[in-house]
Amino acid sequence: MQRRELRLGVVVLALALLTVSEFALAADPATEALAAASGQDFAPALRTFVILSLLSFIPVLLIGMTSFTRIIVVLALLRHALGIPQTPPNSVLITLALFLTLFSMGPVLGNVHQQSLAPYMAEQISATEAVVRAKDPIRDFMIRQTRESDLLAVVEMAREPAPRRIEDIKFTHLAAAFLLSELKTAFQIGFVIFLPFLLIDLVVSAVLMALGMIMLPPTTISLPLKLLLFILIDGWVLVSRTLLGSFWS
Repeated sequence: MQRRELRLGVVVLALALLTVSEFALAADPATEALAAASGQDFAPALRTFVILSLLSFIPVLLIGMTSFTRIIVVLALLRHALGIPQTPPNSVLITLALFLTLFSMGPVLGNVHQQSLAPYMAEQISATEAVVRAKDPIRDFMIRQTRESDLLAVVEMAREPAPRRIEDIKFTHLAAAFLLSELKTAFQIGFVIFLPFLLIDLVVSAVLMALGMIMLPPTTISLPLKLLLFILIDGWVLVSRTLLGSFWS
């Protein structure tokens, strides 16, 4: 049982390494070496090292290959738009972002499990083939969410010729372009979220100015109004559905 768990850990670790290297395009000596090592019995100390190395790559996988970046940025902008930059706490927003990431990545993770993880756990395919199969659904997801202009900009910054086919896109270029596209989309959604709250701030400021209440901070009046509006429209559910819909559309 420990041997199978170790082999699974090596496969996921190899996939994590592929996300930050050019080896994501095809099976190569580095991947084959990890695959060959998966069939050996390791000492407990080395097994612990592999597991800890795997855990260190989880943030890279989460930020660079999933919808987490877009979701957490939009939630942070929403918090600032409400005028309460410390509420909800970061731990609450990150937890909500993780669940929304799981929902939005559900079809991709299902394909990874069906095409790669399940056959590997059933010992029907090798570790190398499992890694190659696992990266394909994730790569397709990233390509769908990446703007062509961002990809061309990254290729230009890398001073390399533009790819003629999707298969020619290097993973390092795709990962950088994917993050740029996610940030751009997140700020676009955040701008739309800011507009109604900005309107409330302007109206409250104008009313206070007309009444001669210059010494009263506008946020004292506008903050309860923004919270009331957000509650009435069921804002958290609305924003969550909008974020998930932005990936499925």
